[in-house]
Amino acid sequence: MLGSRALFCGRIWNHSLFPKRSGNFRASFRTKRVGTHNGTFHCDETLACFMLRLSSRFSGAQIVRTRDHQVLEKLNAALDVGGVYDPESERYDHHQKGFTEVFGHGFNTKLSSAGLIYKHYGLEIIAKELQLDQKHTDVQRLFLAVYKNFIEAVDAIDNGIHQYDTDQPPRYVNNTSLAHRIGRLNLDWIEPDQSSSKEDEAFHRAMELAGSEFLQCVHFHAKSWLPARSIVMECLAERHDVDSSGEIMKLNKQCPWKLHIFELEEEMKIDPPIKYVLYQDDRSENWRIQAVSVSPDKFESRKALPISWRGLEKEKLSEESSIPGCVFVHMSGFIGANRSYEGALAMAKASLVA
Repeated sequence: MLGSRALFCGRIWNHSLFPKRSGNFRASFRTKRVGTHNGTFHCDETLACFMLRLSSRFSGAQIVRTRDHQVLEKLNAALDVGGVYDPESERYDHHQKGFTEVFGHGFNTKLSSAGLIYKHYGLEIIAKELQLDQKHTDVQRLFLAVYKNFIEAVDAIDNGIHQYDTDQPPRYVNNTSLAHRIGRLNLDWIEPDQSSSKEDEAFHRAMELAGSEFLQCVHFHAKSWLPARSIVMECLAERHDVDSSGEIMKLNKQCPWKLHIFELEEEMKIDPPIKYVLYQDDRSENWRIQAVSVSPDKFESRKALPISWRGLEKEKLSEESSIPGCVFVHMSGFIGANRSYEGALAMAKASLVA
């Protein structure tokens, strides 16, 4: 269903990023030219340039790095430079006074050049990856998921928007983000060669890094995230067949259900929410019972397993719970196990009323 990342990168890099003037004037004239600023580069414009070149209109486009407005005016598009946001003329800057553009669809983070390009070309890129029409529901769903899980962070970091509303200093330093890694590809001050050609080579490498991680994100959501979502949706629809309370879900096939359960509960208007998920351990024949957390980024459970069970194993746990086949319950009460599905279901039902 999907082309490989190598195929995409090959299509991009088979065209020189900074081609020399060709003797074939007609061919050179037809090549689209996309401008972005020179000097220190950042994650947003390197990613924006990569994504724009995935579009049909700008496939194989030459990247021109300059701040000269007379040069920029003659180019087919300009990203992160020029002080203009005008999709009709392919101008995508976000630094100008009064710029407040957001992605929409419930997202309120101010866009960077990456978010602007994705907003206008993301559907086309996703549709090509899935080999589906842009109006297909899977394309629309991945369009939003990739923004949420990849592009929005690039927008926020470039615009100086903190992830948390707090004045407290961070507990540790994290310089491993994509933005940090892109930043480290800029020429170091100790480099003896600080020429524009050397700077352009570094930009080339940064664009490849940003683009490869973008495509990894798209591929993951297409090949793993989307199928898992379908499985969880089906299991949620069958929750009343598991228990009349509707608060216990049986996972029919092992998959990353935590990525989806919160969004699907809201989408499917599930009330009361799921308290426990039952699934077979992929390393044994045991069945796990896991308490659903209060939110995707919290460890606290909606309803943890009973306090009297926590830290117990095997016979002691079965005796305390009056349920045969118990294996363990974690000290925090977020997960436990039983040797059979029936035993795990009994543990879930008893926990609901505990």
